[in-house]
Amino acid sequence: MTSQLAEWAWKTAKAELASTLPRRWAHSLGVAARAVELAPLLGDSAGLLRAAAVLHDIGYSPGLVATGFHPLDGARFLRDVHCADERLVRLVANHSFALLEAEERGLREALEEEFPLLDDPLLVDALVWCDMTTTPDGEQTTAEQRVTEIVGRYGTDSVVGRFIRRASPEIFATVERVEAALAAQPRWG
Repeated sequence: MTSQLAEWAWKTAKAELASTLPRRWAHSLGVAARAVELAPLLGDSAGLLRAAAVLHDIGYSPGLVATGFHPLDGARFLRDVHCADERLVRLVANHSFALLEAEERGLREALEEEFPLLDDPLLVDALVWCDMTTTPDGEQTTAEQRVTEIVGRYGTDSVVGRFIRRASPEIFATVERVEAALAAQPRWG
């Protein structure tokens, strides 16, 4: 089931992003590659993380834009068109502190009602780590560099700029938690 989910997620994300938004597709592939690194931490949830990682930005696809808020648009697409697993849809909807951006956009209530935050802190943190340590081109980076890049790309006073600056303390704390958990993993070999 895990490999089927990952294969379906990859094909679905590729169909929506690869030709229309190649840079967003590269980012999604990089985020999914980061998810593989967390498999030892997540056990049975590793496949779910990989699927959420490759799908997290699917709502940017031009054909899916309804509200203009990619976590909500992507989650609705996955739920309504693909009848995707509820945990997967909720991860996509709430990735990387989306509730704070939804608040900036006047969509917090809609996001919370339709897609409550998943009650699995490690899995939620893991997706934040994957996203916030991957550049727009799919390369590894630090969370600090990623936040700086996002502010620079969107502008300090934009909706995204305001959101990311508000979320940055939580992003940095999340990345630290995941990196501490990774460091605590036993080393074999």
